[in-house]
Amino acid sequence: MKASSAATTAVHGSDLRRGVTMWGSYSWGYADVGADIYVALGLVVASAAGATNIAFGFAGIVYVCIGLAYTELAAAYPVAGGGQFFVTRALGDLVGFVAGWAVILDFTIDIALFAWFTIGYVSFLIPWLAIHHFVYFLCVLAVTAALTALNVKGVQQSSRLNEVVAAIDVCTETIILISAFVLMWNPTVLVHTMSAHWPTTSNLLLGISLAIISFVGLESISHAAEETQRPSTVLPRTSVALILTILIFALSYSNLVLGITVSGPHGSATPLYQIVGSPDNADKAIAVLASYIPSIGKFLALYVPIIGDFLVLISSNSGIFGASRIAYSMGKFQLLPAWFQVTHKKTRTPAMTIVAFSGVALVELIAAYLQGQGALNFLADLYAFGAALSYTLVFIALITLRFTDAAVPRKFRMPWNVTLTIKGRRGDLSLLSVMGLLGIFAILLFTLYTHPIGRIVGPLWVISGLIFYGLYRRKSKSPLFGSIDRDWVRLHKATLTDAGELEMLDEYQDNLKRDGRG
Repeated sequence: MKASSAATTAVHGSDLRRGVTMWGSYSWGYADVGADIYVALGLVVASAAGATNIAFGFAGIVYVCIGLAYTELAAAYPVAGGGQFFVTRALGDLVGFVAGWAVILDFTIDIALFAWFTIGYVSFLIPWLAIHHFVYFLCVLAVTAALTALNVKGVQQSSRLNEVVAAIDVCTETIILISAFVLMWNPTVLVHTMSAHWPTTSNLLLGISLAIISFVGLESISHAAEETQRPSTVLPRTSVALILTILIFALSYSNLVLGITVSGPHGSATPLYQIVGSPDNADKAIAVLASYIPSIGKFLALYVPIIGDFLVLISSNSGIFGASRIAYSMGKFQLLPAWFQVTHKKTRTPAMTIVAFSGVALVELIAAYLQGQGALNFLADLYAFGAALSYTLVFIALITLRFTDAAVPRKFRMPWNVTLTIKGRRGDLSLLSVMGLLGIFAILLFTLYTHPIGRIVGPLWVISGLIFYGLYRRKSKSPLFGSIDRDWVRLHKATLTDAGELEMLDEYQDNLKRDGRG
């Protein structure tokens, strides 16, 4: 990556407002990741069966590594764009575009998938919707349109919705887990289910690739970094708290559902995971599980669908937010046309970009609807592909930046470090980042192997993006395979100043002088 006196191109009206607090930052992440168990549980148990907890466990280990990587990078580089910015800075414009384009796929699928599940949880209370598919689909479209309008209005209004629902859901999921473990769960049943219903190797790999869905979205915190107050302090705290919260929930629910049997047809004992993972219940799995809890199940059957509905609603909302902020960053760094970084004069949100990528989500929803019963699998296939590809590139970026941009202060660092010198550059290599890279790359391979739609449409999305990128760069007379010259030092100083991180700015300047670059 070259550096020169040229600063990053910006256009008039392209600044974002720093209005997200610590709880707001946590809520943005929880809005995306917290809802994932509502979506993934039914899909994973349908594939992984008795190894559902193993699938969630493997994905959970990788998730911890991903979370720590994003925590370090977002605290060090508090700008909008998240992984796309990190990869661009570390590996150049072309690879940065691929990372950003993959994440945009993920977030547009986020909009579509979670809007679909929003109506799925409503259908638990109104079963009529489940059998009238066209009306169901129209309701999904209405949800997408309403959330688009909310995000155009402003991030603070959108953040308030996240904060309220996130607080309620943390309490709700905790109550469900404690009640079910105390009143229903049996470790003997867990062991029997795992041994008697162990999946085939192919289904286990499919389950692992779907389980990563439970942990997609932590990067929402980094996407809001440019709108977060004192990011170097706020982001590590909120990220670590979110990592622990989601990991506990995912592992608990996956073991819970395997250790329970309920009364099935004709009084026979039926493993609960089979009911939760059935085609009729996959889009409302947590509500179905809660309804079987003795004593309080009837109340939870009315209450959980409502809170689940709101949680997946705000996760769809986070998808709109994330896609627009990534495109905003890509426009800012000339990976996409400057049109994508223009913000509304009054709301200071990238309104046109929000509308554009909500339109992409609309196309995905129509394609999913045409799949009939395979709608959820269609969306999940693409979701897993985009996440695995982008996370793989982020790990490579983290490892690279430790050596090529060592002067940047890192208030939080991934643990288990060894000091190395590579091509004359001295830096610390986190062994945990290497483990995370190997783990997420394995999940990417599992996705390509087990997802027939994902391995076709996912790469086609990347190829179509590269064609668009090539045409844009040619028109703007920018290098196709190389990178535009940027003054990264000047940009980073401006970023730290804008974020109010004056101590980090002083440390950065001292590090530059030490390296002979000040």
